[in-house]
Amino acid sequence: MRGLRAGAGPGLTAVKQLKRRTEAYLDNAATTRPHAAVVAAVVEAMRGAFGNPSSPHALGLEAERAVKAAREAVAALLGAHPDQVVFTSGGTEAINTALKGIAAAYRREGRHAVTAAAEHPATLAAMRHLEEDGFEVTVLPVDGQGLVDPAAVRAALRPDTLLASFMLVNNEVGSVQPVAGIAAAVREHRQATGRPCFLHVDAVQAVGRLPVSFAQLGADLLSLSGHKFHGPKGVGALVVGEGVRFRPLLAGGGQEGGRRSGTENVPGIVGLGKAAKLAAGWVAAGPSELRALRGRLVAGIRERFPDARLLGPDDERAAPHIASFVFPGLPGEVAVRALGARGVYVSTGSACSTRKPDPSHVLLAMGLAPGEVRSALRFSLSPMTEEREIDTALAVLEPVVAELRALARR
Repeated sequence: MRGLRAGAGPGLTAVKQLKRRTEAYLDNAATTRPHAAVVAAVVEAMRGAFGNPSSPHALGLEAERAVKAAREAVAALLGAHPDQVVFTSGGTEAINTALKGIAAAYRREGRHAVTAAAEHPATLAAMRHLEEDGFEVTVLPVDGQGLVDPAAVRAALRPDTLLASFMLVNNEVGSVQPVAGIAAAVREHRQATGRPCFLHVDAVQAVGRLPVSFAQLGADLLSLSGHKFHGPKGVGALVVGEGVRFRPLLAGGGQEGGRRSGTENVPGIVGLGKAAKLAAGWVAAGPSELRALRGRLVAGIRERFPDARLLGPDDERAAPHIASFVFPGLPGEVAVRALGARGVYVSTGSACSTRKPDPSHVLLAMGLAPGEVRSALRFSLSPMTEEREIDTALAVLEPVVAELRALARR
């Protein structure tokens, strides 16, 4: 079995070939670099807690304890009870479980849902699925800052409204949505009608950056993804309020308390738990350092490019880790590749849609023209971002933008 010895096989060579020089990684809204402590926890779980958590023997019980500890860590980060945490394969599954699961469980109570035009593709695609299944969906507009008006949400709620879904932080421009006002509107509607109406909050871009309290948000369901806050890919969670029922997407062995069948991804869940503990420390320290880094980046871009336009809010309604700009006359996709060739990594928008030819639906919903959308770049930070990376990105950005603008004018 020589091909199975430690370190053998062609895969390692391929991984080495994929290594790239990284001078500044500013694409943390797409994914974050796994923290070294998370990597160590995942490796240790793969080596030591490799049993099936459903097995009654010692190895199974060890794996079960590891999952339990991770569940407690995620719950503690969000101010929830461990029993409310359902592990998933990531944010997309959590969102789909929330929306489709609630619709299936309560469809006799109502077939109307409300969301916004600037939501993540996972939410909008799930809403289209509901429409195909007989639901009516109201998609509310956002303003030029990417924000939805709670008054518009309140006006959109109907006696047959079953579900509302809004993100806490927009993944492309960093707008922090007024979820507290939205939650109040949903709660008042529920009290006035005496009928079930549930609020799902997509907190994928907020967890690990801002304090997120499940109870204080007033949400009935909340989704998150581990790789957005220095955890592993392929694992996330759905937090479910007390007494809220939903039909699981996956049928099988009844894991996760019957709410998500399939043998648990123990290493991924352990990594998520470790990332949650680290995030709790970052959040407790406050976002001031991250905001200072964002401020340094925004000021540097404005100094070098007076015609560049910041997208989204630039006050307390802005998340501390995302800054998107329109650079007039700049081909955004070409700029991303040119910067990447120099070790600076940014994006043109959501990593879930940037490989598609259509311009960003978020920026279009904010009122930008298609030409402006194609000249947008998103810079996103994390608690692991260094000041040096900001300065490097600014130094590299200046000649790249000048060169590409000159080429575009020819």
